[in-house]
Amino acid sequence: MSDIVRLYRSMTRWPGGSWLFSRAVCWRAPYFDSIAPRIDVLEPGRCMVYFADRRRVRNHLGTVHAIALCNAAELAGGLATEASLGEGLRWIPKGMQVRYLKKARGPMTVTAHVPVTGTLGSDGGCDLVAAVTATDASGETVFAADITMWISQRR
Repeated sequence: MSDIVRLYRSMTRWPGGSWLFSRAVCWRAPYFDSIAPRIDVLEPGRCMVYFADRRRVRNHLGTVHAIALCNAAELAGGLATEASLGEGLRWIPKGMQVRYLKKARGPMTVTAHVPVTGTLGSDGGCDLVAAVTATDASGETVFAADITMWISQRR
């Protein structure tokens, strides 16, 4: 089990632990704080992130901004990837393909799934794809993304 999953499990046993863990992640990677996420699930291969529909994540049309959805997708995909990696490996996003399926309104739940295993190639790394979806309060998928992560050895 990865260190991030161990930390998540130890913090979320207590009241307010999910909030505190989410704040710690945003402290480490401040850009994610722009959506004020709450990390609801973190386990190898899967992460679920929730964020509320508030003025700071809306566009001029009054819907959830496309970049807020991308931000949440990268957060969920990155955490799911981190939770799935073996000892001594690291990741970095290499590319993202997104599909906006309908207007995003209301609170969003963003879920990422990644394969738990991977084999490094002869070049010392490999691609791993995180499949991410965002659903609205009614459970309809409003956004989907495939994030290609480059996996390599830590230096």
